[in-house]
Amino acid sequence: MPEPLAAPATDPSSSGPAEGRRGPRRALVVAGVVTLTLLLIAALGVGVHWWRGPGSDLERAVALAPAETQRWTWTDWAGVRERLQVEGTDDDAVRRLLDEGFDADLTSASGLVESAPLLARSFGWSPASIDWELLAQSPDGALEVVGLGEDADTGELGDRLESLGYTRPESSEGIWEGGEEVLARLNAANGAAGTPTLQFMAFDEDRSLVLTSDQRSYLERALEEAADDHEPDAAGVTDVLDTLPAQPLSAVVLTGEQACGALSMGQAGESDQAAADELLAQAGPVNPLTGFVLALLPPGDDGGAQAPLDLRVGLGFESEEQARTNADTRAALAAGPAPGQGGAFSDRFSVDEVTADGTTVTLDLTPAPGAYPLSDLSDGPVLFATC
Repeated sequence: MPEPLAAPATDPSSSGPAEGRRGPRRALVVAGVVTLTLLLIAALGVGVHWWRGPGSDLERAVALAPAETQRWTWTDWAGVRERLQVEGTDDDAVRRLLDEGFDADLTSASGLVESAPLLARSFGWSPASIDWELLAQSPDGALEVVGLGEDADTGELGDRLESLGYTRPESSEGIWEGGEEVLARLNAANGAAGTPTLQFMAFDEDRSLVLTSDQRSYLERALEEAADDHEPDAAGVTDVLDTLPAQPLSAVVLTGEQACGALSMGQAGESDQAAADELLAQAGPVNPLTGFVLALLPPGDDGGAQAPLDLRVGLGFESEEQARTNADTRAALAAGPAPGQGGAFSDRFSVDEVTADGTTVTLDLTPAPGAYPLSDLSDGPVLFATC
């Protein structure tokens, strides 16, 4: 069973269904560095507008992440700000965005939350101004890919980095080197915490992106791989992304191997594992996953801007037969108790519909008021995602 990668922090000592296992406001701690983008799209002056072509920003960002990535966490910051009706980029706006985003369970997938005040004051961009963020993780490292927005001036942002002590690269597409010393000095001067992935940065001016990592060598390798569009090594990831009807506000995407480790019932106590075994015996057979996505989606067309969010889970399998079998089993499990999580899944969401389509199973769910389903269900044990 694979070792689960780092996940957004939760407090396993809290098992009450109303609060789930929500942890304190703290960002994902990442210890590596992984990948993404510097592919030049100059033909016909497409540039940034390539990002507005078919598909979603999430799909395109995943396609540029290193093929070896096992975990992708996504935050559509522009969508979150619109949902929460937060405007401005000053300290008060940043604080309000983080506080209300936390309460709405829309920031737990972000690796930049704890760094937001430092970013806003010193770097010239933050969750209060960027379009979106993707954190891609593999066993070898982690990479932040940030969509700055079409109006961003990467030249000005580079000048800011130089004033902060980063070493300017020889070319505009090179790596800005800060390292531990520069970041530690910034943290001390601002009384803020900057994630280690802010140590090294590279700009993609054509697509208005910034890529950051805590390892220069990993960022270099990621940029080289990102020169060519590609799919993840795990084909099931592409399949489960196809189950999303719209770009999510927040999402967690896992390879099948990672899902089977990170969401495993093996992380539960002995009594919870025994309870899970009984529930599985009653529900039916399960097969290993080839991909997993958990996403909070904006309301459908029939709901207003402030209507409850939609919760969707996409599961990938090796065959259509397995998908049909697992649709029944997973539907039964998702409507029952939640051993290892505390209470029942119905405390967190209601099951609207479960369908099999080709090799994927889609669970359409409605979050319960006051629940934190993305935080709770992106880290194991999660019975209905068991392998």
